[in-house]
Amino acid sequence: MRLVSKRQALAGLLLGSVWAVAAAQARCEQPVYLTFDTGHMGVAPLIADVLARHQVKATFFLANERTQTEGSSLDAQWAPWWKARAQEGHVFGSHTFDHSYWVADLPEGRFKIRPSAGPDAGKTFTWTAAQYCAALQQSADRFKAMTGASMSPVFRAPGGKTSPQLLAAAKACGWAHVGWAPAGFLGDELPSQKYSNAQLLKQALRDVRAGDILMAHLGIWSRQDPWAPAVLEPLIVGLKARGLCFATLAQHPAYATMINASR
Repeated sequence: MRLVSKRQALAGLLLGSVWAVAAAQARCEQPVYLTFDTGHMGVAPLIADVLARHQVKATFFLANERTQTEGSSLDAQWAPWWKARAQEGHVFGSHTFDHSYWVADLPEGRFKIRPSAGPDAGKTFTWTAAQYCAALQQSADRFKAMTGASMSPVFRAPGGKTSPQLLAAAKACGWAHVGWAPAGFLGDELPSQKYSNAQLLKQALRDVRAGDILMAHLGIWSRQDPWAPAVLEPLIVGLKARGLCFATLAQHPAYATMINASR
């Protein structure tokens, strides 16, 4: 019987360790869930490139917001971009069509709502539950028209602003709300004069934990020093180095069943 040398044994252990790490990554045992809301779309091509390069799938929440290209994020110019992301296997949810903020609950199940995009931006309206559901569905219908794919029945209220009454109304028409973890607020909408990209990156690498939902945007008007070029790629690399992996909300325990049932 041939004896195995110490060098061969060590090589075998190292190879086994590499296989174990690769298998754990394939299973994504310590997932974080990277999500993006629409915005001015100025960094959207860069974000798509970074995600593809690092084989990261994300979840996008869509509203028809004003863009740097003098259009809107769900117009014909951006349709090929969204179709390409759908073909790559990302997940998509609604952000209301006109990025409409919940302001307050009103009697009889109604809501005070203020859009920040579209022709009625800045105006305040009284909506019924059916009107809020229609605003969620409008993004889904536009996504279907652009990509041929169906949107998942998840949404993010603009600003994350909700109430139990709003969440119940959305649930009644088939939509589940998605917030984010405290550490998952990646800070790309904060003023860069007070919160540098280096500071935001350091904080996220320190605080993000497995199971966290992370939130950023496809471009923020108010931030002078863009977050995505400086932070996104080192954040992905750094979290992977900590043993974390990336998954979409189709793998999240709170949303997987309803998302996968809708496909």
